[in-house]
This record gives sequence, structure tokens and C-alpha cells, in this order.
Amino acid sequence: MNINAVLHRIQILPETLASQIAAGEVIERPASVIKELLENSMDAGATDIRVEIEAGGSGLIRVRDNGLGIHRDDLALAVQSHATSKIRAQADLHRLTSLGFRGEALSSIASVSQFQLTSRQQGDEQGWQISAGPSAGAAAVVPAAHAVGTTVEVRNLFHATPARRKFLRSERTEFLHILEMVRRIALSRFDVAVRLLHNGRQVFNCRADQDNP
Repeated sequence: MNINAVLHRIQILPETLASQIAAGEVIERPASVIKELLENSMDAGATDIRVEIEAGGSGLIRVRDNGLGIHRDDLALAVQSHATSKIRAQADLHRLTSLGFRGEALSSIASVSQFQLTSRQQGDEQGWQISAGPSAGAAAVVPAAHAVGTTVEVRNLFHATPARRKFLRSERTEFLHILEMVRRIALSRFDVAVRLLHNGRQVFNCRADQDNP
């Protein structure tokens, strides 16, 4: 018998802890965050996407696009689990046309970071913003200055889950994973301009070619 074993009764995990554990299915490292956000931007019809990172993505990830934006009333839903605009019924799984559809990306990212989502739709007089995270409390939607499109800002990835953070590699290694991810996605869509900045310096710039969608 293992002398270190301790008998505990089975219990349901608190929602925040369960979300942080489940986030590992979607968010493995900073590059995983950027993949999900880039796919969301492209699904939203963006033609210009700017990605900014600091400290290999563990300090800051900011993805800004000029897509359709998110309706004010949908911002709170966007950071909840099992919430998506891309499928409605089981049959939709057999005719997917979008890159992302699970409805778990933003919720998972928010559960392991300091998360902020700002968006504005065409015709709106202003943008709207929501903040979320393990210690953010009840999410409130507030007015914010923003162009048409969406900005997702992720700070201090895995700060509330140090066991996950310690598995991140060096800043350079994480940056190279991000660069490869951004290049691969950008080169799959020549009609979308994608830029990547690391610690304030532009390291990748793929201009849109409207003749080669």
C-alpha cells in the first residue's frame, strides 16, 4: 500500500478549478492561444489582423482585427463555456465552414489569464468591453473606444496556475512556436493581412493579396 496515499471522498470540483483544468484541452502554450484567436478573427471576416506579444506570449498576447465584431449583448456569452455562434444543432457538425466552432476557446483562455475582450460592430457609435479571469468576479460590459472589429488581450498567461506555467519553455522557444503558427495560418489565407510584433518589434508582415483568395 502506498503510505503517501490519502483517502478522500469524491466531490465535484469548484467551477473555476474545473475550468482551469479543462483549459488544458485547448490551451497548451501561448501559440495555442494565438491559433484560436486568429481562427476566430478569420471566421469573423477580418482582412487585417495585428498580433502583439511580449515575453514570448506569456506576458501579453493582443490580437486585433477589423472583422464584423461582436454584438454588445453577446460579449458576456462569448466568455462562457459551450457558447458559440457557429453551430446550432448536431447536424451542423457535418457541414462546418468555419475554422473554430467548439465554443471553448475564449472561456478556456479567460480561465488561465487576465482577459479582456473589446469589440464594435458596424453602425454602433462605440465599442464595448468585458474583462474576465479566475479572479475577475462577475463580468460587466462597459463602453470602450474601438474601431469596427475586435481586440482580445491576454495578460499573464497561466499566472493563476503555476503548475502549468512552469512547463513553458524559454521566451525564445515560445516565440518561435508562435512565429511558426502565425506564418502557417497567414500563408493559408493570402487575402488576409497578418502582422506579428514581439516586444514592440515587427517580426512578420504578410500583406494581403486580393487577387489570390
